[in-house]
Amino acid sequence: MALPPDRGHLATEQQHAGVSSIESLASHELVNCMAEEAAFAADAVAACSGQVAAFIDDLVPRMRNGGRLVYLGAGTSGRLGVLDASECPPTFQSDPEQVQALIAGGDAALRRSSEHREDDPSGAHPGLDELGLGPLDTVVGIAAGGTTPWVLGGLQYARSLGCLVCFIRCADGGDVEVDHLIDLQTGPELLTGSTRMKAGTATKIVLNAITTGAFTAMGKVHRNRMVDLRATNQKLHDRAIRILLSYASHLDRAAADELLGECGGELKTAIVCACGKMDVEQARTAIVAAEGRLGDIPGCFQEEC
Repeated sequence: MALPPDRGHLATEQQHAGVSSIESLASHELVNCMAEEAAFAADAVAACSGQVAAFIDDLVPRMRNGGRLVYLGAGTSGRLGVLDASECPPTFQSDPEQVQALIAGGDAALRRSSEHREDDPSGAHPGLDELGLGPLDTVVGIAAGGTTPWVLGGLQYARSLGCLVCFIRCADGGDVEVDHLIDLQTGPELLTGSTRMKAGTATKIVLNAITTGAFTAMGKVHRNRMVDLRATNQKLHDRAIRILLSYASHLDRAAADELLGECGGELKTAIVCACGKMDVEQARTAIVAAEGRLGDIPGCFQEEC
């Protein structure tokens, strides 16, 4: 194997200044240190909130016009992308193809590490080609150290296809040609180089913010309620009933469940039926006219209906 590039200058690869020996810590001390590190990760996200917000504002018009969001990552970064993408359909009733994720090594790498795959700068190209990307699509590369060839090569390729390109990193790995750079400064890890820790925590917060911000802007959220959730199990079915009742307190649980059934399980439609005194088709028409935003349906929403 060839001599690798020296990455010792990256903040994520350096020794933690505050704790030099975690093996000497008692369990409760280790847990407290990790809690402090997680708080630092959240602060790192807050420090670049403007970068995250600017990206969301650029992303939303593309998604409204049919564009897709695609995450690229290797190792922990890739798994976080897959996690966020997979949570969008049940939370926002989004099309599974609207937010997708590619991980170096494919789905097998979700359970068994395939770190060697990340060294191929053209490794993401076949997966991107299969998606048939175009100018409405957005590709987000995730690499804690900021140097992963698989991710950087994929971003460069996506940019050549006309996609909006964003890069999330937790250490300054050098100049990159992207439309948006989210430069998290999480610093050295408690376990040196283990970016599944603080860097991973900060990355997860950012990914949550991106998809929650985008889908909220697209009408998938009203107030703080997931009004477009997909009730695929008992927990979500119960949540859908309780959300409906929070708008329509004149209903009991059985009546709310019956209305959900009449609306084909569409929570948003059921809410409009209950609050707007509409039938199912009228409610669906009103939702389309308001581009999915319940708050834009005239005279329909007070705290209770």
